Amino acid sequence: MDTVITTAPATTPVLPDVRVKGDRLWQSLMELAQIGATPKGGVCRLTLTDLDRQGRDLVIGWAKDAGLSVTIDKIGNVFMRRAGRNNSLPPIMTGSHIDTQPTGGKFDGNFGVLAGLEVIRTLNDYDIETEAPVELAFWTNEEGSRFVPVMMGSGVFAHIFSLEHAYAATDTEGKTVKGELERIGYIGEQEPGDHPIGAYFEAHIEQGPILEDEGITIGVVQAVLGIRWYDCVVTGMEAHAGPTPMALRQDALQVAARVMQEVVAIANRFGPHGRGTVGMVQVFPNSRNVIPGQVKFSIDFRNMTDALVDEMDAAIRTYADQVAAETGLSIAITQVSHYPAAPFHPDCKAAVRHAADKLGYSNMDIVSGAGHDAVYMSMLAPTGMIFIPCKDGISHNEIEDTQPEQVTAGANVLLHAMLERAGVVG
Repeated sequence: MDTVITTAPATTPVLPDVRVKGDRLWQSLMELAQIGATPKGGVCRLTLTDLDRQGRDLVIGWAKDAGLSVTIDKIGNVFMRRAGRNNSLPPIMTGSHIDTQPTGGKFDGNFGVLAGLEVIRTLNDYDIETEAPVELAFWTNEEGSRFVPVMMGSGVFAHIFSLEHAYAATDTEGKTVKGELERIGYIGEQEPGDHPIGAYFEAHIEQGPILEDEGITIGVVQAVLGIRWYDCVVTGMEAHAGPTPMALRQDALQVAARVMQEVVAIANRFGPHGRGTVGMVQVFPNSRNVIPGQVKFSIDFRNMTDALVDEMDAAIRTYADQVAAETGLSIAITQVSHYPAAPFHPDCKAAVRHAADKLGYSNMDIVSGAGHDAVYMSMLAPTGMIFIPCKDGISHNEIEDTQPEQVTAGANVLLHAMLERAGVVG
């Protein structure tokens, strides 16, 4: 996206040299983590449950204490705004989500929301007036662990799918999104998307091992990888494992294994950001002494641009056709889902890098292999992301962890990146 950011320039060219209160941010994170706390130290706060309502109420209470106005839209996205000098300008927004996985951690999503709150608290502490308004958002059902699709709130906001489609989604007990929003009191009046954004920043734990491995404090996220999911079905013929000679077998598993290995080989050929994963395998009839007659498995391809994912797609289909012709077995590859690559805006990436450099934090370019609400925001407004390390790269796990100083660093970079875009009144 090459959109020019239209917020007014700061009236004072030098931004104030301010820092967040790291202890306050950490305390807020730990307090929110008590809502849905698990015995192993994680958090289970599924979207639109009573625990989610408690988390929402807590964050909104903090926002009101900070003097923010609160707006809720019809999918339950929450927007908390601090006025600027020129409130006709679209707000500079930050945010993430506070719903978790069933065995989630304290930081995934939550760090981005509370880092944004800490930015606003810091502006209040120093009585800093921004030219444009500054806004904090949290989005409904980012995780997709109770209802699908994932990134539901931001997806409806960006008109990727309709409000009616989201409302009709059900959980395993048959409860609907609309019914649960009504039950917990979080259906607002604003139409999703009827809410301008001047620029969007999202701070997040990396959810991977690169920053920790490199000893780097801040990741300047270049893009979220495009994702393509497939089901692959290899069909041969089941037969007795004893009487059937090797040369006369139609062994679906052995042919499937060749395709699985090629998935990984293709990812390596399309580096450095190529990813190829087979994560689910179903073997029929799955008997010890029967040659498998059919194998169904998943393929997950990711890369930095849609063009590269397209090339990976073509490569696996060509290989499958060659193997099918050689072996005589049927190999069917069906795409089941697609998430486009989301390159972030040059000005937002530059603002993150300027902030990290100004504050003396080591930083590096990085890509995100996981989806975030920033993917859909990047379709609407200039967008950037900030990564901080997480211990051993572990996330979606109760042992997910990061350090207070890393949390503080990420929030400080978020503060200064947002100030660069919002402008400061002298």
